[in-house]
Amino acid sequence: MAEDAPPADERRNEQRRPIELKVEYKRLNTFFADYTKNISRGGTFIKTRRPLPIGTEFLFKLFVPGREQPLTIHGEVQRIIDEAPGEDQGMAIKFVYREGDPQDVIARAVEGMMSDSLGPKLAAKLTEHSKRR
Repeated sequence: MAEDAPPADERRNEQRRPIELKVEYKRLNTFFADYTKNISRGGTFIKTRRPLPIGTEFLFKLFVPGREQPLTIHGEVQRIIDEAPGEDQGMAIKFVYREGDPQDVIARAVEGMMSDSLGPKLAAKLTEHSKRR
């Protein structure tokens, strides 16, 4: 990491929750299935050895426990992590909402996963903190 770059935690606008969810996406007519490392209301980190280039916008399916159908989400690659000690290789993704995208459904699903993992009080506190930023 460059010395003048802020630590990873300071670059995020939203609190992230560790979670492993299946993600499917397509690149050059090839389908990939990878897994998330963490998720927030604003994005996710996808563990992969085949990251897309920074700035790439793509459509992916996020398989959420308890939902019959996966969420289909537009994302943009914000950062790539190559192999580094203590870090998973992959790409940081920002959710990008287009007109007609189910932003509220996605936000509620993420908040539900945070609540299940962290407990309702802590999840509500983190979510409220994220909304004020």
